[in-house]
Amino acid sequence: MSFSFRSLFSLCCCGLAVSASGAADLADGPPEVLSPFTVSAQPSAADKYQLPQVTESVTATKVQETVNAVDTEDAVKYLPSIFLRKRNYGDTQAVMASRVWGVSSSARSLIYADGVLLTALVANNNTLGGPRWGLVAPAEIERIDLMYGPFAAAYPGNSMGAVMEITTRMPEKRTASLTQTEAWQHFSLYGTKDDYLTHQTAVTYGDRAGKFSFWVSGNYQDSHSQPLSFVTSAAFPAGTTGGYAATNKLNAPANVVGAGGLLHTRMTNGKFKAAYDFAPWLRMTYTFGLWRNDADSSAQTYLTNSAGQPTFAGLAGFASGTYQLYARHTAHSIAASTDTKGHWDFEAIATRYRFDEDRQTGPTTASATAAASPGFGPAGRVAVLDGTGWLTLDLKGTWRPAGKTGDHTVSFGAHDDQYRLFNPTYNTADWRAGGPYTGVATEGDGKTRTQALWLQDLWQVAPAVKVTLGLRYEDWLAYDGYNQNGVTVINQPRVSASNWSPKGSVAWTLAPKWIATASVGRAYRYATASELYQLVSTGTTFTSPNPNLKPDDVLATELRLERTLEQGRVRLSLFQDDIHDAIIAQFNPLVAGSTQLYSYNSNVDHVRARGVELLVERRNVWFRGLEFSGSVTYLDARTLALSGQASATAAPGSAIGKRLPNIPEWRAAFQVSYRPDDRWTISVGGRYSSLLYTTLDNSDVNPNTYQGFSSWFVLDTRVHYRLASRWSAALGIDNLLNREYFLFHPFPQRTAVAEVKYDF
Repeated sequence: MSFSFRSLFSLCCCGLAVSASGAADLADGPPEVLSPFTVSAQPSAADKYQLPQVTESVTATKVQETVNAVDTEDAVKYLPSIFLRKRNYGDTQAVMASRVWGVSSSARSLIYADGVLLTALVANNNTLGGPRWGLVAPAEIERIDLMYGPFAAAYPGNSMGAVMEITTRMPEKRTASLTQTEAWQHFSLYGTKDDYLTHQTAVTYGDRAGKFSFWVSGNYQDSHSQPLSFVTSAAFPAGTTGGYAATNKLNAPANVVGAGGLLHTRMTNGKFKAAYDFAPWLRMTYTFGLWRNDADSSAQTYLTNSAGQPTFAGLAGFASGTYQLYARHTAHSIAASTDTKGHWDFEAIATRYRFDEDRQTGPTTASATAAASPGFGPAGRVAVLDGTGWLTLDLKGTWRPAGKTGDHTVSFGAHDDQYRLFNPTYNTADWRAGGPYTGVATEGDGKTRTQALWLQDLWQVAPAVKVTLGLRYEDWLAYDGYNQNGVTVINQPRVSASNWSPKGSVAWTLAPKWIATASVGRAYRYATASELYQLVSTGTTFTSPNPNLKPDDVLATELRLERTLEQGRVRLSLFQDDIHDAIIAQFNPLVAGSTQLYSYNSNVDHVRARGVELLVERRNVWFRGLEFSGSVTYLDARTLALSGQASATAAPGSAIGKRLPNIPEWRAAFQVSYRPDDRWTISVGGRYSSLLYTTLDNSDVNPNTYQGFSSWFVLDTRVHYRLASRWSAALGIDNLLNREYFLFHPFPQRTAVAEVKYDF
């Protein structure tokens, strides 16, 4: 079945026509005239769509006053059980980990901005699967809502971790702003000691003229990162001096001889959003987003040869840590929605995201020990993602038999998406020029498509009891799979699956300030095109696809109790995910004792994750103006059954009862803010995670090393001051205590952030 943006546009217009023609008949009499549209009046996504999940939110005001938000993902870093794998400013691989699923699970959560999917469901990893955060600038954010668990029929099985809904600003009157942000990091580890600067300029402008409103924003960031990788060797190269003795996560020798991934990024994003109110109850919106990334990565050697000259000693790690990257992505969306305040409402949204250009070039060989100066040969590779992207369509309807204030709401909808992966890697005789190509090194292409229908019924069966029942049907197909490695070519077979996913939730108001909620949901998370087909060979890492993966099959349950306080609230959540055929990615040495890694995906027969989450919020804690919010999460995630082996060298059964990879046992976060008056906000925030394993048999026993996952505690501060009605300034420090830690990569050390903003 063909699937194009033109067909999406046509279907969206059909939904608009149905809404327009039927709205007057569906409501009791003429629809009410809306009050002027203001963003601040918008409800949370859970309230708007009557969703049963527990929801945590953050507003633009809170972010501006209390968070050093250089990038959009920074805004949610203190929310319960959430971790953002952000390695540097402008990171394109800032994957979100949820309370049940950790890093390397990008496709087990969903991130939307105004209904546009930012999650790259073309992959489920920490690289290509990184959310497209660059399409939303921090200055655009109005609010962010985070919903936990697969308990809403409106979302696919990828919601098994969490769903984030970002609402961006739309002006009611003329508005503009200019924000300048500067950041400075001093980094010192092994032989790298340097300062790394980031400059960011953001502008916004919006206005409304009658029924028409628009918003334009632009964001430019020029950043330098600390090393994102280190070059390691099992033995120090002959004829060299320097380097640092070290072991890898498996406690095998992995001496550190240099640094790579010293990244200089120049990133631009632009957004244009226009809305037209055809009637007080009917709005149509078009959004265009542009994201560009121009980056250069360099390497640094700690080695010298016998003449005392720096040398790369012919090690491939120096080559893989050196590359040039250029990317240009575009996104379009068109949406129509009604707000009749009567019996019926409809919404339709179609989106298109495309990698117009996306190429990374780098060398394959580094100069030998005897070379006069460290350098690289002309031969290299060009990894291409041009043409990768996705199309989505969502049609939603709401029926309220007793009207807007009634006790019964029925929601329903249809979904269609298509994802395309196109990822050849070419050999080239001149990597700096990016060509000419001399042949295909590897290639992994493929497509997936999912079509779904869903229904949700919410009923206030008694004054104190609300019941929500849902059902989702999904039909999934993977096709056009193609793999090439050198001259070996494989055309992969089509695979398909169809599943029903029932949901249920009961909320009971035990007393005026007490609410207990029990939820259960079945969900299926289908393999992405990358998991099925992507074949990658980059420097010291090899990634192999698996075209025979079965979908994650999860049964999620949650019991939560919430108490509203006079100036705050307390929430306790008990949760469990029981998963069959969990798709789990691992990194293991390609050969025993090697520093080269082999990444692969496999189905694990049965795993279970159960835990508890406690949240406390309080305003005016000891005195007026002092606010506290904090959460702690404990998770026990284990492998219960595995028919295969944990790895090629692991003993049978060695994974049974062991902790699941990539998921910490403990997480915690808190914020304390003090507002002595209208102008000042002084904040301190902290985040903690226990160590984690990355192998099924928990054989990576050394977490405090490159490619390991340390435990860590990071403390941040921010002081925000409103100089006048239009001027504001902020000064903050991230990682105040200068904690050195690894999450595979070395993470940022103490960083100062300064910001000045002017609102026109």
